[in-house]
Amino acid sequence: MAVAKLKQIPRKGPLGFAAKVGIAIVLGLSFAVVWSTLSPTSTEEEVATNRNSFEGEILEPESKLPPGRKERNKEKDASLERIKSNMTVAVSKPEEEKLKGNGTEVKVNEEREEEDKKEEEGEGENKEEQAEIKEGDAQILEETKDENENPIEEDVNTNPQGDEDDGGETDNNRKSQNKKNKKVGPLFDPSAQYHWKQCGMKSGHNYIPCWDFESDAHQRHHERSCPHTPVMCLVSLPKGYREPLPWPERESKIWYGNVVHPKLSSFAKSHSWLKISGDHLEFPKEQSEFKGGANQYLDFIEEVVPDLEWGKNIRVVLDIGCIGASFSATLLEKSVLVVTLALANDQTDLAQVALERGMPAILGSLGSRRLPFPSGVFDVIHCGDCNIAWHHDGGKLLLEMNRILRPGGYFISSTTHGDVETEQGMRKLLASISWLILAHKTNDESEMGVRVYQRPASNDIFTLRRSKNPPFCKEDEKPDIAWYTPINTCLHRVPAAIEERGSDWPAEWPNRLFTYPDWLGDLQGRLHADQDHWKAVVEKSYLNGLGIDWSTIRNVMDMKAVYGGFAAALASQKVWVMNVVPVHAPNTLPIIFERGLFGVYHDWCEPFSTYPRSYDLLHADHLFSRLKNRCKHPIVIVVEMDRILRPGGWAIIRDKVEIVNPLESILKSLNWEIRMTYGKDKEGIIVAQKTTWRP
Repeated sequence: MAVAKLKQIPRKGPLGFAAKVGIAIVLGLSFAVVWSTLSPTSTEEEVATNRNSFEGEILEPESKLPPGRKERNKEKDASLERIKSNMTVAVSKPEEEKLKGNGTEVKVNEEREEEDKKEEEGEGENKEEQAEIKEGDAQILEETKDENENPIEEDVNTNPQGDEDDGGETDNNRKSQNKKNKKVGPLFDPSAQYHWKQCGMKSGHNYIPCWDFESDAHQRHHERSCPHTPVMCLVSLPKGYREPLPWPERESKIWYGNVVHPKLSSFAKSHSWLKISGDHLEFPKEQSEFKGGANQYLDFIEEVVPDLEWGKNIRVVLDIGCIGASFSATLLEKSVLVVTLALANDQTDLAQVALERGMPAILGSLGSRRLPFPSGVFDVIHCGDCNIAWHHDGGKLLLEMNRILRPGGYFISSTTHGDVETEQGMRKLLASISWLILAHKTNDESEMGVRVYQRPASNDIFTLRRSKNPPFCKEDEKPDIAWYTPINTCLHRVPAAIEERGSDWPAEWPNRLFTYPDWLGDLQGRLHADQDHWKAVVEKSYLNGLGIDWSTIRNVMDMKAVYGGFAAALASQKVWVMNVVPVHAPNTLPIIFERGLFGVYHDWCEPFSTYPRSYDLLHADHLFSRLKNRCKHPIVIVVEMDRILRPGGWAIIRDKVEIVNPLESILKSLNWEIRMTYGKDKEGIIVAQKTTWRP
């Protein structure tokens, strides 16, 4: 009976859908409560909240200080309190992604947040140091917004090296990839804080990451070779570092302690054109690395080749090797721009001395790779007291000079001694590439044999070649590809068609700066627009509205140059500008040279080839936003800016607000002084000044 009764009990049906959902919700909430209680790290939602706290920090100004500073401080304090309440340990990242290069770790902690809070509270006490912001900045940012939405350089032939990561993708694939790239998170994590350490390399305050051996301060790579791990350490300062003297005083006198070098003292004792006088390293006007003086040396060259016309026909010169800077300084008086290629095997680092004096220089080598310049851009290439064996290895190095020398341009070499083997080798090589020998004379005063050669201005002369070696480069050979590109032992033909760059010599200086040749075609209008844009920005804001004392500015770098408009707008100032065209950007560097300016190709995911503290001002216009999908660790760009900018130097950064806001916190972690921040719509600008602080 019991069994029978049991069978009579009705069986319950399966649980309904609503009941199952209810149970799932209860279990999920229970799990969330337990997880939030036990987990010590910030959740993604909390990090997102922290990022949102940066919104509105760049406000539209009404007077010398961005208004609403007190309100901004209150909002930031409240935001910081929220961050503290949510945070107990560093933001966790995969081990391989954590930036610990050279002993530096990127993390968030309560101590740094407290420091940031104190910095914000102290801003109100330094109002007199803030730069004046002109009302015209709003219009300037509006122009920047329009330019960024419709980039004026979009139709320029892209530097092929910039596609090195594309793996031969088609345009459709690349567009598809760009759509995917838009989903990438912020360039800088606004919740991260940075704790810095000094570099421990033996080269110390002269550390050049892609050239110096980390284990030996006295050795350098024969060619550029960058560290495998990100450089996240800060280069130390020389003991007793002082800001450079204002121009033009620094041309003839610099602080010896700023460029102190183990071998510089003995070098100065054996050369009369530089001397140590107390705390200074002086360069007497009447002395030069050329016996008889640089003026006499240059006058002799112009005498044997009258067509040179320094400062008119000749504007942009490459000087191979760096003995001293009197060659550059003397030509500067003749309105000639000389950029020195300091060779990596220079154990005295005289190029660093030249940069401290305010003369353009970069570090490089003559080896198996092309130099970071476009083809056919230098009016003159000079090699003084030259001991380079140009005729060796099939004349490979001279063929590289042929690539970067303008058709009809001049190659000048001088030596204090020669030998029969070199003379015969050079004569044979020159005949094989059809260079003209314009002069081969000895200058009695300098006691140097001076040789002046000229690259052919047309292809007609090549028909007279007895030997077909070296062969002509293939038609698909792209002479402007120069980043980590091997030198090809082939001869580039001279552009012949009128629509080709290099088929005609540029206008005389200074008309050259604003004369746009016919081969530019439709780009002429864009150059005009670019020039008008930067002229307005520089005149309305940069020169008078940022608080920069331009008498202390000499060495300037435009980290993402397009057509050289920024450099051209500064032509009336006593400065020179290194125009850097990123390798991933459109190839506009030949246009910059055509205007009588100069620059180099560079990949900002790697350190720049220069000495620490080389520049007085860095300008970055939408550099970071263009590198968002290229550099694995974009923070290394900021570290490199800290390395190449001198203490007291300035940085002007224009970019999207979502990048400028966290960038401000990064610069503060480096103890840079934030002189101005301003934003409108989605565009922002930050002006900062580096201090002498080192960790």
